[in-house]
This record gives sequence, C-alpha cells and structure tokens, in this order.
Amino acid sequence: MTIEGISPEDAVAANRRAWDQSARLHRESSYWQELTKGFAEPGYSTFDATMTQTLDQLDLQDKSGVQIGCNNGRETLSLSAFGARKCLGIDQSAEFIKQAEVLTEISGSDCSFLCADIFALPDDIRRGFDFAVITIGVLNWMPDLARFFHVVAGLLRPGGQLVIYETHPVLEMFDPESDSPFVPTDSYFRQEPFAVDHAITYDDGAKQAAPTSYWYIHSMSEIITGLIGAGLAITRFEEHAHSNREESYSIYENREPQLPMSFTLLACNNGI
Repeated sequence: MTIEGISPEDAVAANRRAWDQSARLHRESSYWQELTKGFAEPGYSTFDATMTQTLDQLDLQDKSGVQIGCNNGRETLSLSAFGARKCLGIDQSAEFIKQAEVLTEISGSDCSFLCADIFALPDDIRRGFDFAVITIGVLNWMPDLARFFHVVAGLLRPGGQLVIYETHPVLEMFDPESDSPFVPTDSYFRQEPFAVDHAITYDDGAKQAAPTSYWYIHSMSEIITGLIGAGLAITRFEEHAHSNREESYSIYENREPQLPMSFTLLACNNGI
C-alpha cells in the first residue's frame, strides 16, 4: 500500500536518512553538553515529572527494559535511575546510536544499543523484556502502526508491560507557527503523511534543509485498536493538559477550553 506515492518501506528508509543527517545538529547543541555532564552523575534522568511518576509506580527494580526509538539513548540510560538493569535501546539511525554509545561510556551503564529497523529486527535480538518504553514522536514515524505494535509485543515476556508517553493526536490538528494557531489546520483523521524537508530538531530555531522525512498522524482509536490487535491489554490511560514536544506548542497550555496535549498509556502483554 502506498500513500501519496511513498510506500511504508520507502518512508522508513527516508526517515532513517533524515535522522542520520540531523544527528550532527543534536551533537552540536547545548543540550548535548547538558547530557554529557548529567550522565557523569549517578541517578541522572532526563524524564519529566509525568513520566517519572509513571515509572515510579511500576517498580522497575532489577527489571529489564527495551526502548523502541531510543534516539541518542538518553531515556534508555535514564531507566537505570528507576532500578532497571541491562536495558536495550533500539533505533534505526546509526548516527544517533553512536551518540548513545558515547553517553553509555560516560555513565558506566549496563545498557546496550542496537541499530536496526524495527520492522526488520535481527533474528538473534534479545526478547522477553519485563517492560518496553515508547516516548514522544515514535508512533508518528511509523507508517504501519498495527505491525509496529505486533513487533513491540514480540519483545515482551508474557505479562510484560508497555509504557507509552506520547503527544495526543488531537494536538496534530494544530500548527503553532501558523497565522491562526488556534484554528485547526488538519483533519484528525488525516491519512496522508506530512512530508518534512528540514532537519529534525527539538527546538524552534531556524530550519535547515535535510532529506525528506514522513510524519504520520494516528488517531487514538487507531492506537488503541493496534494495541488490542497485538494482544496488549490496556491497563491505564490518562490524558494530560501539558505538552511534551517543542516549546512552540506551549501556547496551547493553560487555556479555556483546554486541549488534550499528551497522554500516558500502560498495557500488558497477554502473550497472544
């Protein structure tokens, strides 16, 4: 199946190229310096208050975890602050995995990292993890959400838990940089991906040219149906009025009426 002439396989490959080229900008940022300094200290974590509270409630002491879409490994490494051990981070960008390895050496962590396409994992990959973590933006890079959740479920042991902390799909309807940022610019049920032709960064600075990448919008019903189809039983779902993405989206906070801006979701692997 193709969408606007781009197949899922080609979209995944295009996104890898875009992330690889964007890695240099992340390495040159002040945030990278903050990370290298932070991970030199025991117990350092980059998780915000919402994710910290969620992980604290799970009792991850001596549990093994896997993060899908780990980027430069900062969150995978942060899982050690919650007692998790021998966690694995997976990302298809070789350049970001290199950064993860630098941070791992600085921290002295027992985490490991794998550069791989989540849809084409090696046969000998570690499995049977106690929990899995997916955070902001990962779902939107996935052209096939149902297949993605099946792969995630296959990494968990029976009874293993999945933790998702993501941008709420409703927020994707709005563009904070438009002339009318409070008027929806896109349908909640949009099927075509956004084609992005600038570097992928976490700030709102000047946009630098980069290979085209593809950003998919998934409704909440698509997310929930995908989880159920993969044999994952939802045990907790909470919507939040705060943003967990670029600073420009903060204009939607503390308003009346208030948009849902992010969500946390916990699910258990039923072993199907």
